[in-house]
This record gives sequence, structure tokens and C-alpha cells, in this order.
Amino acid sequence: MSSPRLESLLQFLEKDTNDSFTRYAIALEYISLGDSEQGIMYLEDVIHRDPGYVAAYQQLGTVYADAGREGDALDILRRGIEIARKSGDLHAASEMQDAIDDIE
Repeated sequence: MSSPRLESLLQFLEKDTNDSFTRYAIALEYISLGDSEQGIMYLEDVIHRDPGYVAAYQQLGTVYADAGREGDALDILRRGIEIARKSGDLHAASEMQDAIDDIE
């Protein structure tokens, strides 16, 4: 699965392998192309490399839930809430709590 946007993003990542935003954008592009597994892999990698990247937790929780992995979704969203609160991002923490409430 590919698109011109995905190809461009992958080229950007080759130039700067530590760019969390590009990794996150690649994940979203894979998801939009219907390849959730690749999207999950990239989101998990963002979190592994950059544990403070709050948006990755929120997106990964959503993708896990959509894939029927509710337990994984709840775990990652709870971790994301903790990270979001520590960084002062109460809006993201609230949105992740709403996602948890929808799953439970």
C-alpha cells in the first residue's frame, strides 16, 4: 500500500530517523490507507522512542479499539492520560478519558 504522501513521509524519515512527528504522520497515513497494522507499528514506535508524544497514545488507543483490542486500548489510553497530565495537556487527558468511557 502506498501513496505519494506516504512516499514523501518515508523519505523525510530517512533524512531524520528521530523525527517523532514524521513517524506519527506515517502512522496516520497507513491508517488512512487501510493498513492499521502498519499504523499500529509506527505509533508504538513513536511511543517507544518518544514517551512524551501525547497524540500517539490517543491515536493508538483509537486504532486498538477499532481493531477489537479493547484491553490494549484501555492500557495505552490510561498511560496516555498520565503522560498528558504530567505535561499539562489536560485537554488531551480529557479526550482520552472520554475514549475510555466509550470503550468501557
